[in-house]
Amino acid sequence: MRTNPLYAHPRSLALIALSVLALAISAIAPSAAFGQVAPPAGMTARFSVLGNSGVTGSTGLGTTVNGDVGSSPTASITNFPPSSVLPPFALHLTNDLIVQQAHTDAIAAYNFLAAQGPGTVLAAQLNGAVLTSGIYSFAGGAADLAAGGTLTLNGPGVFVFQVDSALTANVLSNVIGTADPCNVYWRVGTSAVLNGVTFRGIVIADASITVGDGANVSGKLLAGTGATGAVTMAGGGGNTIGGCAVPPGVVCPVITLNPVLLQDGTVGIAYNATITASGGTGPYTFLVTAGTLPAGLTLNPATGGISGIPTTNGTSNFTITATDTATGCPGTRAYSIIVGAAGPVIPVNVPALDFVGLTVLFVLLAGAGLFVMSRF
Repeated sequence: MRTNPLYAHPRSLALIALSVLALAISAIAPSAAFGQVAPPAGMTARFSVLGNSGVTGSTGLGTTVNGDVGSSPTASITNFPPSSVLPPFALHLTNDLIVQQAHTDAIAAYNFLAAQGPGTVLAAQLNGAVLTSGIYSFAGGAADLAAGGTLTLNGPGVFVFQVDSALTANVLSNVIGTADPCNVYWRVGTSAVLNGVTFRGIVIADASITVGDGANVSGKLLAGTGATGAVTMAGGGGNTIGGCAVPPGVVCPVITLNPVLLQDGTVGIAYNATITASGGTGPYTFLVTAGTLPAGLTLNPATGGISGIPTTNGTSNFTITATDTATGCPGTRAYSIIVGAAGPVIPVNVPALDFVGLTVLFVLLAGAGLFVMSRF
């Protein structure tokens, strides 16, 4: 029997359809580039703030830096105090050999990232973007996170952002998500201005880096891989920078935060939960390093307790970092708390059914059951 040349087996047709669908999806859905690699840290592993032409701390309450602070070749360090460096890290007031080597290693890291190519090209405006690991660059060369905007970085792996000109995170913006900020790299071709509430990642800028009033950075600031560049912390302080620095001679263990999930809350009802940390020496300091807690709740930095009375409906996404105060080693976990509205008030004095009432209820239920059965 001859086969009709126009006939195709149904299974073959299904495979063809799936192939066409896959090609169509790949044509319209951009994906992150593969092959991104974290640069060798070298001596920059110890630093959270590194300048070329100087470092200026904030005034007032000062900025707390969890990592070494220094500048090379110009060792101009001002406003320390009131800004401060958490032990066991060091404030380098001279252009010592450690700072010199860190500066050299920062240049090497900048070039290492630049050599990985542009990857996926994004629009300059990052507001609302949700990204997984990969290499990203920006149309026009600059990257901007709008005032009040949010950039979400989710999942494991390394993120490389190739910002060929300026990076700007505007007032009240936030970088959030489940990604480890120590695996997020921002190579900036000129200067970075970080004015948001929270920013995540290791910024390596060819020129200067400015941290705005009250802005928190979970990561590192390495400025001046080019001819010059300073790190400036503006405003009255009360903010933190760090979380990715490793003290000399310390191999950080894996620090785990628990629980994995937090219970949800209700507007007007007292809320209590406790974050614990394990794996290090302890004790630990707990900080919200990305996002914000629900309105009405606060985090106790010494105990990890989250408490208060929620005041607003909605979902709050945030990251908590526990820092081992004995070693400076950090551990992080991303959390969400959904706060719902208070339920309807149920009357307390509901009269109980007497014998007659129970009998009537039973008869009604039995009748309803017989009616349903008769329909079948």
